[in-house]
Amino acid sequence: MKKTFLISIVFAFLSLLSGVLFAAQDDAWLLLQKASQAARELSYKGVFVYQSGNTSKSVQLTHMNYAQGEYALMVVLDGAPREVLSQGSDVVIFSPKNEKIMIEKKRGQNMFPALLPSNMDAIKSSYQALNGALERVGGRDAFVVNLTPKDQMRYGYKFWVDIEFGLLLKAMTLGERGDALEQIGFSQITLMGGQNMDWFKPKFDPSKSYEMDQEAPAKANAADMDWDVAQLPSGYRKVDQVKQSVHGKTLPVTQMIFSDGLASISIFIEPLAKGARPKVGHTVVGATHFFALVNEGHQVMVIGEVPEAAVTQFAKAVNFKNKK
Repeated sequence: MKKTFLISIVFAFLSLLSGVLFAAQDDAWLLLQKASQAARELSYKGVFVYQSGNTSKSVQLTHMNYAQGEYALMVVLDGAPREVLSQGSDVVIFSPKNEKIMIEKKRGQNMFPALLPSNMDAIKSSYQALNGALERVGGRDAFVVNLTPKDQMRYGYKFWVDIEFGLLLKAMTLGERGDALEQIGFSQITLMGGQNMDWFKPKFDPSKSYEMDQEAPAKANAADMDWDVAQLPSGYRKVDQVKQSVHGKTLPVTQMIFSDGLASISIFIEPLAKGARPKVGHTVVGATHFFALVNEGHQVMVIGEVPEAAVTQFAKAVNFKNKK
């Protein structure tokens, strides 16, 4: 009797514990959803710091949701001057040092603090989300959410979500041993009121003559390509495919971008020029892994802020349709 009673208590405790864990996981996903919406819907101004290895860079960010559209200005405060203005998916980059202006469309990953996808369902199959402790970032209280990958095809992440406004204050990429590979976070942040758009303009020198970069990537037509990528790792899907001219190369390079909603991987493929020395093998710089090989007379290069296993699998999954 006592044994049966004890077993009943144990089962009841395990059921309660299971319910608490599921509730905590649901709360974590709701926090991430709120952070995703806040990054796009709120108007704010601040300075964030990006750190990777020995590299550190400060950026001033102004973001406004104006007339049902998003506008942002990023000014790099360290090293060579650089300003990035974005309106929706259109991006204009000013490089005063090179006296160039480059216009492009956003591709691949979103910019901080809008790192999270609009729909959390896109990443739920690849990560487990759990709440952590309360911490302070940039003088503000934040909920901590830990994202643990379900396989070796992606890194883990740690996010700090502002308690009051729901804005993402800090993000950290975690290696396979849980070590911090890189992080990005606000050192100061304030919400903006009003609809004044006077800030949305570059601070370049009007006396200089800027050169417009016209070599924007063109949309690649899948029907014209004689290769594809088979057996993608779980959770990844193709988000873009372009052709672009590269300085020093006679033929354009095809780029395909894949994402699981957070992690992003690019595959670059080009015909191997006669007499050219091919790149083969793996290398890593900070959190970014590179894997190169030669396939059917083409140079294949895979780049991504993902573990080595992911870039290796993507490179070996490139399949040429018209093999001789």
